[in-house]
Amino acid sequence: MPTRILPAVGDADAVRSLTTLLSQLPDAEPVAPVSDSTQLVDTLARLAAESVDELPEVVVVHERIGPVPALELVREVALRFPAVGVILVTTDVGPGLFAAAMDSGARGLVTLPLSYEDLANRVQAVAQWSVGVRRHLGHGADVFTGVGGTVVTVSGAKGGVGTTLTAVQLALAAQASGRPTALVDLDLQSGDVASYLDVQFRRSVVDLAAITDISPRILAEAVFRHDTGVALLLAPAEGERGEEVTDRAARQIISALRSRYEVVVVDCGAQLSGAGAAAVELAERALLVTTPDVVAVRGAKRTVRMWDRLQIRKAEETTVVVNRHTRSTEIQPPLIQKITGTAIAATTVPANFRELQAAVDAGRVHALDGKGTVRQALWALAAELGLVKAPETALVRRAGGRARGGDRGAAGFRRRRE
Repeated sequence: MPTRILPAVGDADAVRSLTTLLSQLPDAEPVAPVSDSTQLVDTLARLAAESVDELPEVVVVHERIGPVPALELVREVALRFPAVGVILVTTDVGPGLFAAAMDSGARGLVTLPLSYEDLANRVQAVAQWSVGVRRHLGHGADVFTGVGGTVVTVSGAKGGVGTTLTAVQLALAAQASGRPTALVDLDLQSGDVASYLDVQFRRSVVDLAAITDISPRILAEAVFRHDTGVALLLAPAEGERGEEVTDRAARQIISALRSRYEVVVVDCGAQLSGAGAAAVELAERALLVTTPDVVAVRGAKRTVRMWDRLQIRKAEETTVVVNRHTRSTEIQPPLIQKITGTAIAATTVPANFRELQAAVDAGRVHALDGKGTVRQALWALAAELGLVKAPETALVRRAGGRARGGDRGAAGFRRRRE
């Protein structure tokens, strides 16, 4: 049986040299290469959804793959597709990288410049390992083969525009529709998710920051299960500890969550941290909440430009959500879209703080009246974003939501900040 090999290489010259050598290997069947981490994970997920047997035996990851760093990509592949053997191609032959690669789940290293003998030996060994694992697992194996959860980040154009309320209601809508949902508070210094949901907690996202291999048991110990069913991973009570959550830690935490929940909503607040930047970069949908006033819209434009300069996310791959909207205001969604250069959510959230005040003051925004216009709009927004199942979508729209079709601003991974 031929060995199926999937190269993941971002550099065109490296692709040619690697595919040429792979095609010369005995019993090798190289498949079409992928050029970035997004394509690799999506390709493996699509194949795994059909059958574990459809997965390639070997994945070859080049060290300059992006935007997710190679070792973190190796870790994600090993976690989500344990029957696939990963080989890392690198110029570093030191023991430090070898140990790090093995800890991440790689089954072998091949050094640059490529050698036919070295590559052939590694591919053969890893292919045999992969075949053995599949034989051992059999057809009843409990292996995660889904496409992974949908990650949605919610950021604010400035403080006080309704970022946390939006994130909480999106998570509640997704959970209520029957989709297992996690809500992460990455507003690390001033996160208010716990206050909005009246939660007393001991564990926080900081407890996962120093862990390199987040197992389901460790994740379960850090997550707080709310009465609504939403899994909460909260910001630390001591804001200064937020610095412990690096961009790398955020990537690992979000990867662990998306492998276990269908929807992961991340509240990034209004201040950009390394962890928040990593979340926005990883997300399928990145929302930017603004109010229809000059100061907030300027803040939205400033944020969009900063994300683009840092190569976190392009403007056209960001979706702006207009909160506290009224028909009488001079600044309407089409103007905001023109100013920011982003996509704009079809669903706008009306200005009706009186409806919210009692629930916010009591810390029970999960108990908002289902007939209220703000809650209806936010749940309609969840439907527009595809976070709720179809029956719930229909119910939300019949309840008065204005969500319309279309998937503007769909996004994948972006190149890592330089």
